[in-house]
Amino acid sequence: QLHLMESGGGSVQAGGSLTLSCVASGDNYERSCMGWFRQPSGKQREFVAFIDAAGGTTYAAAVKGRFTISQDSTKNRLNLQMNSLKPEDTAMYYCAADQFRTVEYCSTSWARTQTGFFGRGTQVTVSS
Repeated sequence: QLHLMESGGGSVQAGGSLTLSCVASGDNYERSCMGWFRQPSGKQREFVAFIDAAGGTTYAAAVKGRFTISQDSTKNRLNLQMNSLKPEDTAMYYCAADQFRTVEYCSTSWARTQTGFFGRGTQVTVSS
C-alpha cells in the first residue's frame, strides 16, 4: 500500500506563489506515474501535472508556464511550485501515484483515468 501526504497549501492573493510538497511512503515498489490533480469546490477532479521516472513533465494547459513539478532523487518527495496564482487555481490539490504503468500511459491516459493512489489533499485558496 502506497501512502501519500501533501503539505504546503494555504491562502494567497492573486499573483502570489505557493509550493506544495508530497511525501510517499509505505512500499518500495516503482512508481510509474507521479503527479498532481486538483478539485475545485463543486467540480470534478482534474489533472494538473505529471513527472515520469526520467524527469519528463507534462502540464495541463491552464497551469503551463506557471507551475513546475519536480521530485527528489529518491522519488519519495514530489513538489509543485505554483507561481502567478489566479483565483481559478483555488482547489483541493491532491498528490497521486500509480504503479507498473508505461510512460505512454502516464503521459497520455492517466490524466483521464486517474488510477492509482491519492493523498487526502491540501487546500489552496487564491483571492483576487
